[in-house]
Amino acid sequence: MHYRSILCLTSALLLCSPMIQAGTAVPGGVYVFPLPAGADEVTFQGNPVMQLADTAMVGIPISHAIGSATLRYQVDGNIQTHEFNVVDKAYTEQHITLANKAMVNPSEESLQRIRSESQRQRKLYKSFTTLKDLSRGFDWPLRGVTTSLYGHRRFFNGEPRSPHSGLDIAADTGTPVHAAGNALVTLADELYFNGNTLFLDHGQGLITMYCHLSELLVAPGDSVEQGDTIGLVGATGRVTGPHLHWSVSLNGNRVDPESFMQALNTQVARPAAGG
Repeated sequence: MHYRSILCLTSALLLCSPMIQAGTAVPGGVYVFPLPAGADEVTFQGNPVMQLADTAMVGIPISHAIGSATLRYQVDGNIQTHEFNVVDKAYTEQHITLANKAMVNPSEESLQRIRSESQRQRKLYKSFTTLKDLSRGFDWPLRGVTTSLYGHRRFFNGEPRSPHSGLDIAADTGTPVHAAGNALVTLADELYFNGNTLFLDHGQGLITMYCHLSELLVAPGDSVEQGDTIGLVGATGRVTGPHLHWSVSLNGNRVDPESFMQALNTQVARPAAGG
């Protein structure tokens, strides 16, 4: 990827920077931990963690403090802990000018809608369902120009906002958007900031979100397979032009989508590599 050099995944298995040592993680990254034999009930910050065979894949919130972090799990009913380090990572800034001032400073009525939508989304992010077949890993939902990276410190019309929680990929309106992996559709609706939005639940706390679509081609309750067309690129919600905002949530935390893809795709390839 043209922006790979400014993205970093660190874990016990995956290293992309000589500055980061094994056994560490970064805010917004994915920590991959090979579990002891028989381990289950893996949790991080009180939330259940995705487990692929003998490996835990832990989403680290971008707000996580620098320093020690603790993973908990059980072996034969006994609680065990694993300590790892979260090290600093510098994210860039992005300044965006919006003509629609209501997307910068919403009215009180709009704020009530935004709060309701946020609560609805948080509930979906916390879901922990049966893992779908991810043996093919993840694929990009759209090929295009990445215009905004995960973790950008964003300023709208000069006013600071939360760091960017996903990747923005520019493409023409009507360009097909595909499911990154097998999943169940849990949300298909028009949201204030996100415009026409889809949530896909891949199981075990892994949720992907697709925003600003011009059309939604699936509905809640639909099962989709990797590569299925689920919507079309658009410019709905808070945007400056047509693009897809794609985010990945793991154990309730939005993480760097490319880092997650690297971690997942490396993990699912291990059996074949060792065969």
